[in-house]
Amino acid sequence: MSKVAIIVLADTETHEALGRVVNALEAVKEFKDGHDDVQLIFDGAGPKWIVELEKPDHKLHGLYNAVKDRIAGACEFCAGAFGVKDAVVACGVKLAGEFEGHPSFKKLVSQGYQVITF
Repeated sequence: MSKVAIIVLADTETHEALGRVVNALEAVKEFKDGHDDVQLIFDGAGPKWIVELEKPDHKLHGLYNAVKDRIAGACEFCAGAFGVKDAVVACGVKLAGEFEGHPSFKKLVSQGYQVITF
């Protein structure tokens, strides 16, 4: 069984960023469907995606819902810096801030996770 942490760093501003989040969600779904240990983390500008993907009319809403149970968190510092901290919490996503307000990638690596960024 693989142990993988998929990290979404992409902003919501461009078509290219949409492609990156699609690829991230599809990767999570592939590992999930394969019964692997997969976590989805939103970091950098990524937490902005949570608010967008929660919208029922967003074209990726169904794919997002299919992997929502694998969301390990959103960067607490970055969610605040990008102005979506309260909205992320309202969406039911926990904030991750184990290392100076950010998710701990050292912890993930020490637990045997391969880290893939989008």
